[in-house]
Amino acid sequence: MSEIRFDGRVVVITGAGNGLGRTYARAFAERGAKVVVNDLGGLAKGGGQDPSVAQAVVDQITAAGGEAVANADSVEDGAKIVQCALDHFGRIDVVINNAGVLRDSVFHKMTDEDWDLLNRVHLQGAFRVTRAAWPHLRAQGFGRVVMTASGAGVYGNFGQANYAAAKLGLFGFAQTLAIEGRSRNVLVNTIAPVAASRLTETVLPKEVLEVLKPELVAPLVLLLSSETNSSTGQLFEVGGGCIARLRWQRSGALTYETGRGFTPEQLASDWAKLQSFAGADNPATVADSFALIGRHAGVNLQLTPQ
Repeated sequence: MSEIRFDGRVVVITGAGNGLGRTYARAFAERGAKVVVNDLGGLAKGGGQDPSVAQAVVDQITAAGGEAVANADSVEDGAKIVQCALDHFGRIDVVINNAGVLRDSVFHKMTDEDWDLLNRVHLQGAFRVTRAAWPHLRAQGFGRVVMTASGAGVYGNFGQANYAAAKLGLFGFAQTLAIEGRSRNVLVNTIAPVAASRLTETVLPKEVLEVLKPELVAPLVLLLSSETNSSTGQLFEVGGGCIARLRWQRSGALTYETGRGFTPEQLASDWAKLQSFAGADNPATVADSFALIGRHAGVNLQLTPQ
């Protein structure tokens, strides 16, 4: 297979001053991309700003013969980040929504600011950056967007209600964009990475972090961002040299007569069947969800695209 290259492509990477983002930036540049290295240069828990963080990565890229520009705008000002790409390179082709902060707290002690900050940076930030890029991607008939979710969002995790909600929200956001962007060759996928970073160094032992190199996540991000890729609307767990695709599984359905209804007691007596996943399938669209109900109820449930 020929080498995957990004010559002539412009890639915007948020949170690219450290960890995964920095690794992505270098990897894209090595393969010919022009890179916007975005990083506010703030603290892992939010707050602060240091433009030198993004500039240091740009200096590394240019010293190696690559092309990049630093940007220290907040992802909440996503239009400024995209405009930086347009001003310096005249286009935008790939958006890697990677920026994030962490404020862990058990839910009964979580403050409004803990909740709001996580959603502003992770979910609102990805929305703002992607929305600014979206018209350009559609108009040129090419675009690749990668969202960064987390296993905490998929499965839940103690002390991370704010983080989990934002991260699973990003997956739902990506799923709809994948549907809307497909006809214009704008493909959107989501990764749930496990890698050494500022956000994991406080919760994982040093010996584990040494195995979870960011370089073992970057190849998936590069592939998903390339012209070679044709997959969209997918979710991947990735880390430590292991990659797996996740999908929904639905149990075999319990069915009751629509005219007679059913009682909580009937449902309780059948509960074990629901929990067994016997006869399970793998729904992939909202139409699959509606079809299950429609078949049993004897009606045609279809969403009409607006």
